Amino acid sequence: MRPERRARARPDRKTKMRSDQKARAGTGGPPQKAAPSSRRTPPAHPTAAAVSITVAAAAEERRLRQQNRLTLEEDKPAVERCLEELVFGDVEDDEDSLLRRLRGPRVHLHEDSDDSEVENEAKDSFPPQKQPVWVDEEDDEEEMVDMVNNRFRKDMMKNATESKLSKDKLQKRLKEEFQHAMGGVPAWAETNKRKTSSDDESEEDEDDLLHRTGNFISTSTSLPRGILKIKNCQPANAERPTTARISSVQFHPHAQVVMVAGLDNAVSLFQVDGKTNPKIQSIYLDKFPIFKACFSANGEEVLATSIHSKVLYVYDMIAGKLIPVHQVRGLKEKRVRRFEVSPDGSFLLINGVAGYSHLLSMKTKELIGSMKINGGLSASTFSSDSKKIYTSSEDGEVYVWDVNSRKCLNRFVDEGSLRGLSIATSRNGQYVACGSNCGVVNIYNQDSCLQEANPKPVKAIMNLVTGVTSLVFSPTTEILAIASEKIKEAVRLVHLPSCTVFSNFPGTKTNISHVHTMDFSPRGGYFALGNEKGKALMYRLHHYSDF
Repeated sequence: MRPERRARARPDRKTKMRSDQKARAGTGGPPQKAAPSSRRTPPAHPTAAAVSITVAAAAEERRLRQQNRLTLEEDKPAVERCLEELVFGDVEDDEDSLLRRLRGPRVHLHEDSDDSEVENEAKDSFPPQKQPVWVDEEDDEEEMVDMVNNRFRKDMMKNATESKLSKDKLQKRLKEEFQHAMGGVPAWAETNKRKTSSDDESEEDEDDLLHRTGNFISTSTSLPRGILKIKNCQPANAERPTTARISSVQFHPHAQVVMVAGLDNAVSLFQVDGKTNPKIQSIYLDKFPIFKACFSANGEEVLATSIHSKVLYVYDMIAGKLIPVHQVRGLKEKRVRRFEVSPDGSFLLINGVAGYSHLLSMKTKELIGSMKINGGLSASTFSSDSKKIYTSSEDGEVYVWDVNSRKCLNRFVDEGSLRGLSIATSRNGQYVACGSNCGVVNIYNQDSCLQEANPKPVKAIMNLVTGVTSLVFSPTTEILAIASEKIKEAVRLVHLPSCTVFSNFPGTKTNISHVHTMDFSPRGGYFALGNEKGKALMYRLHHYSDF
């Protein structure tokens, strides 16, 4: 069969060549040479048969694709098919329409066009937003908030007519309360005072941010409100237990030492480590139940007074000597009990009877001058700069004195107080706290106490129900400790500047009992209190890393 096919193919080729030559000769010219191989002949146009074959192949390919898709669709659950129709639409007839819809309209960008032109073109390409089919008329009405039946909102009412407030007015009122508690608008909330920079600087900052790794969220240095991270430590006087009432607990201003004194006639010093608190030294004073003991400002001396004596003992810690001060020239008091040491260590203030308070020189223990108020004197304290003296009377009045001239600078009534029991000033010179016999602690701004005849308290703390006998601010002025010796567990820690009480202190199961004295360590890391059972309880505040 192969030789026959070759024989048949050759005559056909020769016959074709001869017919070509005859056609060329018939034109009258010599036979033309074949074109060189370097010349390209134009592509032949596809014939009708080729086009029909291509169309048939494409149709067959679409048919197979549609058949495969239908086969896959049959295996899908009805829920999945419904979801695809909602997202992509019905594309059973033509998948190209799905691809065109996914690509979206093409936006041609030119190199010299700015960002605003690109945004405008992109916005124009979006389909118009649909209008709502139905609108509820009640949505447009202003919703009112009940202020009376909520104990938190009730305090924000200015008068009886504000039983209901709109949401906008309530939000404005909350902002006012926040600014009042914070003393103004915080720097992070002032949008109009934020620093602006050029585009180049902002781009450099972004590049620097993207090229660094690590923790970008830092902890806040201010004490948070609500829950206080606190731990109960070994009592400060664990190595010298006693059953007598603890009258004074104070941390040393410079060393990691705490002093504990009580009605057992002893002043003891302990090293603070939070675990064993080893005893350093104890000073016994014969027939001298200690009413109050206090360090000097430099920490080199310990001053102590008794319940029924006019003698003031001074213990020199450097020399190890106990010096009794039997009488002060010009001082006619029969007994000396309450006293205060100025923060700068220059003055000693002794509370007398009949409304008198006496100012002494800390160095020589000589009388400088006396000041008198109307009624009895209940408590007194120095300002943080030692230039002013605040005294609280038994009539509920507060007097402000100038130390140098011993003149009264201002006098006002403690709001709601019938009898003052305690008073304290913050170390940053911002607050004055006054405790009354009804259990209320009013917190004032010191500036208003000096300038206004009837200053209004920033906040009234009403978490105690009996007379407030002890007040002390923390060194950072972030905590105010308040206590009453009348009932058990009557001690609270108040967060500043929010003036809210920490909810987890003192707790439910405690052995605090009646609190008579309190103090914070120099940097706020420890808090100590003394009770009637002879224990100097000590707590570790984890927010502060230092002693």
